[in-house]
Amino acid sequence: MIEQAHALVDMLAKLLELAGAAIILCGAALASARFVIDGRATNWNDAYDRYRAGLGRAILLGLELLVGADIISTITAPLTFQSVGLLAAIIAIRTFLSFSLETEIEGCWPWQRASRSRSKSDRKGRQES
Repeated sequence: MIEQAHALVDMLAKLLELAGAAIILCGAALASARFVIDGRATNWNDAYDRYRAGLGRAILLGLELLVGADIISTITAPLTFQSVGLLAAIIAIRTFLSFSLETEIEGCWPWQRASRSRSKSDRKGRQES
């Protein structure tokens, strides 16, 4: 009974890995298509900025699913210091990548987002006046 549960959870982890990879691939394809369409219709520089943001978002979402799949896979496997250490290393690397991508997309450090959004709303309010 327990072996069947482990096999089911392991299969679900593999499906989550596939979903993460599919999101990254589909997101890259959609961002590339949008880049070509936007580049022809508008400015290529602006299209490039949107392209990078679209790619980054797809990678971020895919990485989140891959981290979840790694956690689930580790839970179903026999726990050893080596497997837990490997999981910690994978999560640390993927978390660093997520942090870097999100900082690149937003254009500021996470702790600067609140002040940045306040200054944008202040500027918007002044423009409307």
